[in-house]
Amino acid sequence: MESSSTEASDVVGALWDRMQARDWDGLAALLAEDAVVEWPVSGERIVGRDDYVAVNREYPEGWSIRVLRIVAGDGEAVSEVEVPHEGMGVFRAVSFWTVRDGRIVRGTEYWTSPGADPRPAWRAAYTEPM
Repeated sequence: MESSSTEASDVVGALWDRMQARDWDGLAALLAEDAVVEWPVSGERIVGRDDYVAVNREYPEGWSIRVLRIVAGDGEAVSEVEVPHEGMGVFRAVSFWTVRDGRIVRGTEYWTSPGADPRPAWRAAYTEPM
């Protein structure tokens, strides 16, 4: 069974809500047992629901999540979130999710910090700082 764009959006919205609430059992319920989530920026692949939940559960406390937007269509959803951390600064993530039968089966998340990549001097004439 395929997932609709509304369902994909709802599942991804619930993922971030449950993560913010530290509802680890609720988070696990949204993931397929064999879900795979990749983090290309750090070169990591998380295989399986249990490991994905554990990575997030074990992350040092002091963070919160603010969903900036979710765009979805045909069992796919893209989310952009901001994650300020009391001791480590502000992070941003853009995540691409695949949802099947109400569960996330695959994700690719790009985590970074605003301004982490310095603006090259050659572009200064064409851009302005944010």
